[in-house]
Amino acid sequence: MTRAVVLMCGGDATSPFTTPDTACGSGLAAGNTNTALRDYLLERGHQVFTAPAQNGRGVVQDADPASFAPFGDQPEVLAEQYTVNSTADIDLGGEHLTRFIHLLNQRYGIDEVDFIGHSNGGLFSRSAIRTMGLLNIPVRVRSLTTLASPWMGTLPLRWTYGEIPDSALMGQDFALTFAAELKAHVLDSDMGLSPENTYHYLVGKNRWNDYQIGVLDDIPVYTVGGTFFQAEGGDPELWPNDGLVTNYSALAAGLPPELAPRRTSASFPVTHSIFISNLAGQPWETGMMWNPDVLASVDAFLTGVESA
Repeated sequence: MTRAVVLMCGGDATSPFTTPDTACGSGLAAGNTNTALRDYLLERGHQVFTAPAQNGRGVVQDADPASFAPFGDQPEVLAEQYTVNSTADIDLGGEHLTRFIHLLNQRYGIDEVDFIGHSNGGLFSRSAIRTMGLLNIPVRVRSLTTLASPWMGTLPLRWTYGEIPDSALMGQDFALTFAAELKAHVLDSDMGLSPENTYHYLVGKNRWNDYQIGVLDDIPVYTVGGTFFQAEGGDPELWPNDGLVTNYSALAAGLPPELAPRRTSASFPVTHSIFISNLAGQPWETGMMWNPDVLASVDAFLTGVESA
């Protein structure tokens, strides 16, 4: 089989399409989510593609050079049908990601993939796996890695939609400020994804996760959570967290084991992303997708799947 690792960025993120041999000509080679992990896995012999995503409708646009961690001069801009709208519905993203996987099959002969999804990229990937099965896409899913993915919702968005009270934020300045800023942002610009990052949408009978039971039965799954932000006496389902996703949610700790029966998990003292690290005045290496220990653990998981 011809295997590829496919990296999928998260909600409200933008990522260019890159191949093992081509990347952006200016700025970060594969955008601020995927560049460090892509480089690390390529150096270790994996064939890595990054899925295109735009935080809105349409194709991926070069980032403004003055923006945070920009990229430009994309090697190829794929059409909208292959591009995930990272602010829209999870299952719509899964459908577009499925088309992208089919493109890899048709163009590059890829017939086996390892999905690695950051944040909502893990949910986009899970949706795509289900859709690939329904449509009989001729590509085998070898493994799934979710990094800081909200299997049970995110802390600030659950607060935004009234699922958790102000007191759950434990009076912590970063949590309070970021939650308020995120609420203002999503209520102004969201295209459907934000209310899906809640317990109400994801968990319970006939909710989103319920329809995913059986999809991952034969697929090794690796869930990774961040524990950078701590609060003594905080609700253990909410603390520690990475600034956006709780460790409990990222590890799928409270979900039925049959949802991912071949799951292993790990936690690291990292933030959700380099964007969160930047807001918190921390170096990029404290971000989930740029942390050396996290990157090494992902490679070890992929190698372990191969050995098994």
